[in-house]
Amino acid sequence: MNQTAARSGSVFNVAVIVAALGYFVDIYDLLLFSIIRVPSLQELGLSEDQIRDDGLYIINMQMMGLLIGGILWGVLADKKGRLSVLFASIILYSLGNIANGFVQTVDQYAWVRLISGIGLAGELGAGITLVSELLPKDRRGVGTSLVAGIGLSGAVLAYIMKENFHWRTCYFIGGALGFMLLFLRIKVAESGMFKDVRDSKVSKGNFLMFFNNADRFKKYMLSILIGLPTWFVIGILVSFSKEFGKQMGVVGEIDPGKSIMYAYAAISLGDIAVGLVSQVLKSRKKALFIFYGLTIIGMIWFFNLQQATAQELYWACALLGFGTGFWAIFVTMAAEQFGTNLRATAATTVPNMVRGSLNLIALLFTGLQVSYSYVQSGIITAVVIMVITFVAAAYTRETFGKDLNYVEE
Repeated sequence: MNQTAARSGSVFNVAVIVAALGYFVDIYDLLLFSIIRVPSLQELGLSEDQIRDDGLYIINMQMMGLLIGGILWGVLADKKGRLSVLFASIILYSLGNIANGFVQTVDQYAWVRLISGIGLAGELGAGITLVSELLPKDRRGVGTSLVAGIGLSGAVLAYIMKENFHWRTCYFIGGALGFMLLFLRIKVAESGMFKDVRDSKVSKGNFLMFFNNADRFKKYMLSILIGLPTWFVIGILVSFSKEFGKQMGVVGEIDPGKSIMYAYAAISLGDIAVGLVSQVLKSRKKALFIFYGLTIIGMIWFFNLQQATAQELYWACALLGFGTGFWAIFVTMAAEQFGTNLRATAATTVPNMVRGSLNLIALLFTGLQVSYSYVQSGIITAVVIMVITFVAAAYTRETFGKDLNYVEE
């Protein structure tokens, strides 16, 4: 594919398709632990309480890796190019997932997930940046939503693999998929906007630039805060739906992997829908607020599942997933907030800061359990997250239709 093909206006070009497939593999690997958490930790000899506590520890290590990798890959994408990061990151997380198939202890599991997390951190931001810069400005939202919508269905494949293969084999499959994707990446062209600034003397990929200017710092922090509900929903409510269901007396055996599958199938649809809504309303912010509302409705349903059936819990997870299906739009907004020399750094670090925020959200959630029940702690955490998010969104600048061909001085 060349840049002219992308600029023709079609969102169905090689860059979008390959970015979508890359994110598909990324999500498969990212969510695989949550889906096979229980059977994998059971095989390592952990009790039910250890599966809950050590499971959160492993997830937090993975999220820490995403936080570290977000900064690393974002800086490299603005200094060396979007494609170089897409190649390097996929090699790292593919090797990490293959290594996960051999772990024997919780600590090994956690450290390998941290390394895998570092690799996974580069996929979405670099892909969204590349697509945003290749597509015309009136099609960016639809293009990036297609990337996320298709990519997020990787969680469904992860659940299918879990149902049909041993958990170690599931990790080997994830690694193999990553290496297969490398061959498709050869046909994708580098962003023309990046080429225009590559040899200039302007500072590129300088992470500190987000903090040495008040306006940039404000935009950067708001870009992170508007995405907080996504990983609270997935990392706490959906991933630990088994524990929530038990506390609420939900009838029937709850499979967290199935909860994640329902949620991500719905997130995939939500991400496509939010792009279309944004296009129709010609506003990123209005689309965000609509989907925040759907997320709140999903939370209310989820926390009122006392004596409900396991199937109803799965459908509540699906609504939560659809409501938080604004992932692509919020990452696109991060990319649109900044100039070409900082764009990939923003688009890569922002979603991984949100993923990394799960560590702080988990601290709040577990800290509240000293004084409140498991479910009450979840409710209070949800209220805090949504209040912060609404305020942040209100102060975030509209970016629909913004010209991206500029640099940050």
